[in-house]
Amino acid sequence: MRRYTVTTAVTLCAVASLAAAMGPASAFPAAAPPAAHAVKQQPVPPVLVDCLWNPQVHPGDFMIACGDGNSRLASLRWSHWGPDSAEATGTNLVNDCKPYCAAGTFHSYAVTVRLDEPKPWAKNPKMQHFTQMSLVYTADRPEGFQRTVTYPLWS
Repeated sequence: MRRYTVTTAVTLCAVASLAAAMGPASAFPAAAPPAAHAVKQQPVPPVLVDCLWNPQVHPGDFMIACGDGNSRLASLRWSHWGPDSAEATGTNLVNDCKPYCAAGTFHSYAVTVRLDEPKPWAKNPKMQHFTQMSLVYTADRPEGFQRTVTYPLWS
């Protein structure tokens, strides 16, 4: 019986000593919340939404004609990707569909690509996505195309 009394007394003394050393919770100042100006998050840049509904930033390739694959951008080199626009140079590979698309030939055309008009993306409204793409053909261009072609982008 005496053994339990000694063990209990030692345990109680240890707990009391620990509590005294820590002091009341009010003795320690509360941690100050981080200053609002100290944590500055960089804005998320707008994205380019691909055919599979994946958001992309600085893609190297991009399918323009999702339905049939007869027009795509390749070898994109981005010189600018900002909150309002993005710009790249690359190649537009276009099927001439002669005599019909399945038997057609792909031709390469040098282009400058510009992305504009960012808006909230329907799939993720907190994310902006570009809604317009303009291609400027810098040399030859596909038959029937203007020097500058502008496409609305899906959301």
